[in-house]
Amino acid sequence: MKAMREQNCRKKAPILGLALILILYLPGRVTAQGMPVYDNTNFISLGKQLIESAKQTAELLNMVEELNAVREKIEKVNNAVRQYQAVRDITRNNEQLFEMVRDDLREVLNSTYIHGDEVEIISNDFNGIMEHSLDQLDFMGQVLSNDFLNMSDAERLEILEAQREESRKMLVDIKLKKRRYDMVISFRKMQFLIKDRKPND
Repeated sequence: MKAMREQNCRKKAPILGLALILILYLPGRVTAQGMPVYDNTNFISLGKQLIESAKQTAELLNMVEELNAVREKIEKVNNAVRQYQAVRDITRNNEQLFEMVRDDLREVLNSTYIHGDEVEIISNDFNGIMEHSLDQLDFMGQVLSNDFLNMSDAERLEILEAQREESRKMLVDIKLKKRRYDMVISFRKMQFLIKDRKPND
């Protein structure tokens, strides 16, 4: 029995020696294969990337806010410019209207072909347009005041653009009235010339 044990030990000795040699001389990767390995450098690099990404996101958000602020300022400037253009057009249209009424009314009323009972009707016709124009200018002054109904720039601009369109229509209206009275005067003048012409002998 003792001899068998010694024989078994002698058989296992070379195997144990070979295993010991393999353990001592093989690289650490083979010995640690299958065990989880944590690389600290990769983890730190990942953390740095996340921090950098967060900084970039914050910078982008700040940039978006700044761009929105710039856009709002540009819109305000554009609205102010458009308001100025609308006011300028309204003022110019009304000045032209005043000049047309003054000159055209004088021309029509000075015509010998306008009857005395028509003078008041024609004057009221032109004066109605003038009064409407003055009311429009007064309303425009109220709209331009800062405290008028607490309006926004966009609402104020919308009203001014409507006023500008109305002033254009008044100009067209006064031109049509003048043309109509000119036609009446021309027709009466032609009638007078036909009646006044003597027949040829």
